[in-house]
Amino acid sequence: MAGSPAWLLLLALGLCCLGIQGQKHKMTVKFRDSSITHPRLGQRLELVCLTTDDDSGVFWVRLDKDGTLHFIVFISSLLRTTFAGNKGTSERFEATKTGRFYHLVVKSFMPQDEGNYFCLMNSNQMLYFSPGQPAFFPETIKEEELNVFCDIFIWVPLAGACLLLIIALAVTIMLCQRKAYPGTPCRYSSSPRTAALSCRGMDLLAIPFT
Repeated sequence: MAGSPAWLLLLALGLCCLGIQGQKHKMTVKFRDSSITHPRLGQRLELVCLTTDDDSGVFWVRLDKDGTLHFIVFISSLLRTTFAGNKGTSERFEATKTGRFYHLVVKSFMPQDEGNYFCLMNSNQMLYFSPGQPAFFPETIKEEELNVFCDIFIWVPLAGACLLLIIALAVTIMLCQRKAYPGTPCRYSSSPRTAALSCRGMDLLAIPFT
């Protein structure tokens, strides 16, 4: 089932509509931790599928952003797990069963794990789907770009104002020193890296430029 196109999912949903409408079996999927709204990068994420029938086993599948359906694992009623590639274990996922609860764990949630997660069950030749549980990273990139844009508008004028204050302070000190020592002029020197104010042989102010 890995890599099956999304229309296969829609076809399966159409074939099982009678079973869903009859509500013979109800299936729900949610994050085990109800406080989670969006997974975090590298987070251990656990999803739970609750069914009204614990004798048929459950498939876990993921529908990615491109509309491709990915088979993850089948959990039998006897607790046997079969992952993609007909493997008994997986490096990326864990799967367990407790009563009518079928658990899927994404060991370290990565961008390739984003999508809508479903559990489905085949009972008496009828296919039952749960509603999808979205698992996507929050939209943080646009927020970070906006914060940088705002920082530029805040810090550039502030830096300019600070520079003007330093220049005004230097001029004020120079005028005050001239009044205090009228016979001894103050000398102002500058270089590409510093600006200095000296009066009577003493350095009163040195401003480095970076």
